[in-house]
Amino acid sequence: MAQTPWYPVKSVDPEIYQLIELELARQRSTLEMIASENFLHPALMAGMASPFTNKYAEGLPHRRYYDGCVHVDAMEELAIKRVTELFGCEFANVQPHSGASANAAVMMSLLEPGDRVLGLDLDHGGHLTHGSPVNFSGRLYDAHFYQLDNNKELLDYHAIEAKALEIKPAMIVAGASAYPRIIDFAAFRTIADKVGAYLLVDMAHIAGLVASHHHPSPFPHAHVVTSTTHKTLRGPRGGVILWNDDQLSTLLNKGVFPILQGGPLLHQIAMKGSCFLLAASDEFKVLQQKTIDNAQAFAQTLVSQGQKLVSGGTDNHLVLLDVRHRDFDGATVASVLDHLGITVNKNAVPGDP
Repeated sequence: MAQTPWYPVKSVDPEIYQLIELELARQRSTLEMIASENFLHPALMAGMASPFTNKYAEGLPHRRYYDGCVHVDAMEELAIKRVTELFGCEFANVQPHSGASANAAVMMSLLEPGDRVLGLDLDHGGHLTHGSPVNFSGRLYDAHFYQLDNNKELLDYHAIEAKALEIKPAMIVAGASAYPRIIDFAAFRTIADKVGAYLLVDMAHIAGLVASHHHPSPFPHAHVVTSTTHKTLRGPRGGVILWNDDQLSTLLNKGVFPILQGGPLLHQIAMKGSCFLLAASDEFKVLQQKTIDNAQAFAQTLVSQGQKLVSGGTDNHLVLLDVRHRDFDGATVASVLDHLGITVNKNAVPGDP
């Protein structure tokens, strides 16, 4: 049997090595159905152990605070070139350590503390970084929220516009952590323009579907787009920021460094570049179509068995089961399924008590 890339760890730290092997066995023996997780391509996993991890490179290509960055610069420029071509935009920063840090960098670069932000309510599928009071976004900014329609459990763009006109936010956040339907980014931009707000699209969950043209692109509608690289994009854990307006470039790049982060994770950026290359392939497009097909078949089966789904189904990779009418809650379901070898995550649903 071939040795794993982490086999040398065994001679240095057998306890950690054993835990790595146990986690590998867990992933191989269970059905992993958490929508925000994916399986990194084996070549990219091996590439995460590259010598780039030894290097400091604060700053941007050809504008570093350290010497010895000739190969780092070429690598980061290649990653930027690939991701801008993949998503059809002009500019990118590939240094954010995560999707959360990408959102933080954007907000810190374009907003002042106390500015109003309008995002999707956490209970209706939003994300912590879209204004939750327990998160920096709710602690630093005056956060307000829009909700899904009470009946259809879909985004209600008329209600979102009314909310925006009422509070006059400096930024509107479109995108979700648990919304199973197509998002109309053009409608969001129309609303943002009416109140003079920045439109930030967080496409972390659907980035792979956008890359393969299975979901409408946030460009040219968004002022700024953020994403993770490890969900449907099937890359290493990390984040990215994308935009078109060069007038925002200095602000956004400074938002990442020096405002939020120090040295970038260069081994991670290198494999982000490889991830963007793979995401442009025909094989990746087929994979994304299969993902949607499987999610919709699963959703239809649940509905046929009398289960209630948020919005009644799915357009993407995510299925959200509503068990409020049952004698148990989502945490119980997740725990039982975990014991059966099926890994899911509990989540709030619209109107969750």
